[in-house]
Parts: sequence; C-alpha cells; structure tokens
Amino acid sequence: MSALTKIDGKALFGATRWQRMVTPSNWQGAALVVHAWAVIALAAAFAVALPHPLVVIAAIIIIGSRQLGLSILMHDAAHGVLLKDRRYNDWTGQWLCALPVGLDMHAYRGYHMKHHRFAQQAEDPDLPLSAKFPVSRSSMLRKLLRDLTGWTFLRVRVVPLLADLRHARMPSLADRAWLVSSVAGLTLAAAFGYALWFFLLWMLPLATWQMLVLRIRNIGEHACVGNGDDPWHLARTTQAGWLGRALLAPYYVNFHAEHHLFMTVPCYRLPSVHAALDEAGLLQAHDVPIASHYGSVLAAATASGGRQ
Repeated sequence: MSALTKIDGKALFGATRWQRMVTPSNWQGAALVVHAWAVIALAAAFAVALPHPLVVIAAIIIIGSRQLGLSILMHDAAHGVLLKDRRYNDWTGQWLCALPVGLDMHAYRGYHMKHHRFAQQAEDPDLPLSAKFPVSRSSMLRKLLRDLTGWTFLRVRVVPLLADLRHARMPSLADRAWLVSSVAGLTLAAAFGYALWFFLLWMLPLATWQMLVLRIRNIGEHACVGNGDDPWHLARTTQAGWLGRALLAPYYVNFHAEHHLFMTVPCYRLPSVHAALDEAGLLQAHDVPIASHYGSVLAAATASGGRQ
C-alpha cells in the first residue's frame, strides 16, 4: 500500500499557531526527563526508608510506570521533538531515556518512522501488536499475567540476550548497554549494601509492571481502531485521570490519535492539540476513536469468541 495521507497542520490551525505547536521547548522536555528520574529516585528512597511490603509494591508500580515514561520520552526524542537542539535531543533520548531501560533510540527511530508511514497497513512493523485483537477473555488474562509475573520480559529480553552470548554473537547496542548498566548498577548498589534493593526497585519493576503497562499502552493505541485507510482512524486517544496518567499513561502518551495526526508535535503539546481539535468539532466530525478510560479499551479488545 502507499504511504498514508498527511493532515496539514498549518492549514488546519494557521501558520502562527501551528509553529507554536511544533516548536520544541528545551525546558519543558528537560523537565519531563528530570521528573521521570526524580519520581524513580523518590519512590526508591521511600521504599528503602520504610520497607513495608505495601510500600515496596507501591514503589515497584510507580517505578515501572516511570520506566515506561522514559521509553515514551525516548520516543519523542526519536521524533526529534523532545528538546529544541537536535544534539541535546538525541543525547538525552539515547543516554538518559533509552539505554537505561534497554532500548536504542537510533535503531528505534528508523523502525518507528516506518510505523508512522504505514500505520495499520501491511507494511507497518507494529501491526502484529494490534492485529491479533480482539482476543478472548482467557487469552487477555494470560497475556496480562505473563507480563505481571515477568515471563514476557524473560522471553523478549533475557532469552535473546543469553542466546547471543551463548553463540558468541554480538548483542544489540541496547542489550549491551542494558547488560553493562545493570552490572554497573548492581555493583554500585552492592558496594553500599543495597544489592537486593537494586533487584527489587529497578529490575523487578522493569520486568513486571513496566511490561504490563507497555502492553496496555500498545492495546490502547491501535487495537480495534481501523485498517489504515483513514488518517483520522489510525490510533485511539484514551481519556485518563490523574491516577491513570500516573500509573498507566505517563507523559501524555494517551493522546495517541493526535500524535499520529501530527507526529511533529511534542508530547507536552498534545493536550493543546486535542483541545483545539475538539473546539473546532473535528474530533466529532471525523469520529476519532476516543475511549473514556483504559478499562473500556481492554473491554473493547476482549470479546467473547475472540482469538485464543
């Protein structure tokens, strides 16, 4: 199929307003990166200071959500819109957002641009993530349980890395960076007597809650929305309250329909784009997929008689 039709934001919003929407802000982008790491640090410090099981579980959930947040900020950097200066944008996206969670922004960038060019079409590399839905309730529960117990992480992250090491193949940059940073983090934590905490408050969130919310985010973005023929129907926006934004959809990732319509808009401007489209009546006119919350997203992706 051919590449998707693009919506002209300048014609839609006017040149001046559009320029404000698409111009990245160094301070806003940097503030989100600082926020992600500050939340991780505070949650970890609170759990270490008050090691009650409920506090530790809460910290795992919060940290896992911010680990997903780092990958979302890496995604913005891959689009070149996290920071205004491209050199700082790429450095921040790679070293402060991507590599700590085992991703490679530069490899992701090429892959992801193809996703935008052919979203929901046969050439879309992310199509397998959404094409399988709807699934049966038992299938959905199995998927979520595998994520939450770490089995998905072992299958997609650990097993391929061990296979590369066993067969003397060079792992990807992301896997190498993740392995080195994990060993370095463990070594540093062990030197201060916190080796167990490193596993509990970094590796465990990455392997469990982060994988769970990553799947829920993927389902929310593209499952059961369209086949790629209409640019207004490529992705779903999910309304999220403060708790949903804190634990499931950090850094405006829930505004995914707007992101696919205007992929050069930084994530921190997507709420304004949503409001502008709503004010102009375009969301209603084009029947843009909008879910009231993530529970309704999972319900739409879970159907009786769905795939097992």
